[in-house]
Amino acid sequence: MRAYGIKDITVGMSESFQVNITEDMMQKFFDITGDENPLHMSGDFAKSRGFEDRVVYGMLTASLISTLGGCYLPGKFCLIQGIEVKFAKPVFIGDELVVTGKISRVDYDLKYLEIKIMIKNQKNEKVLRGLLKAGVMDE
Repeated sequence: MRAYGIKDITVGMSESFQVNITEDMMQKFFDITGDENPLHMSGDFAKSRGFEDRVVYGMLTASLISTLGGCYLPGKFCLIQGIEVKFAKPVFIGDELVVTGKISRVDYDLKYLEIKIMIKNQKNEKVLRGLLKAGVMDE
């Protein structure tokens, strides 16, 4: 886990991590949310709607932004204040995602930062883009 203080952060800094989307992750997300939409539950249904297989919950993919902020950038001192996301392409079980955040704004007086988020799959396709707004609680 990283522990950047506000004074350590500069515009342009970035951090990344990789995650493999698994069936177990899908099941746990369902257990928490109860979202039984057949697009996520039935390969046959998803295929009948033009998808290659079951579509991973968009909010499961978006939840990786929490990991980026809370563990990588800024890490330990992160207090998420807002998240904006746009889903660019569907994610499927077995996809290997690279989650990247790049600092786009820092307000040292307010201990506030904005991080541009990009999530790409193993084909280097953008599946999500977003913005993380966070405070830094280092002092």
